[in-house]
Amino acid sequence: MSGTGPPFFVYGTLRPGEHNHDLFLRGRTRSEEPGRMPGLVLYPGPGYPYAVEEPGGTVTGDLVTALPGAYEELLAELDALEEYAPGDPHNLYERIARDAVLADGTVVRAWVYVAAPSVAARLRAGGRPIASGEWHGRPADTPAHGPG
Repeated sequence: MSGTGPPFFVYGTLRPGEHNHDLFLRGRTRSEEPGRMPGLVLYPGPGYPYAVEEPGGTVTGDLVTALPGAYEELLAELDALEEYAPGDPHNLYERIARDAVLADGTVVRAWVYVAAPSVAARLRAGGRPIASGEWHGRPADTPAHGPG
């Protein structure tokens, strides 16, 4: 078990102050830094957002680095939260590696959960992107699933 790996770029319910941050990340991170991820556009979902790969877009979020020794377990738990399984055609999200940019301009390679191809196609065809690229929480009566 390596104990460390790429950080996670979170943009939804896993951000500090959101429901899933408390459930999955609190006490298990070495750092949480504001950042952005170019090449993505954000769409609202049913209580959580979807990031869709699109040139020209930028999503605002946080770069989360796991504590040494917590990484492998955290990766497995976040994959389960996002209902992501490598190669599964029924995934709602795919976990991919992309460059995130910190406030000081530092570029860091990170995991991010993006909408799976079929979900992305539906969102592009009939969804309305969040123009700011930043998700602002969910209403209290919506599900707490969803990424990061």
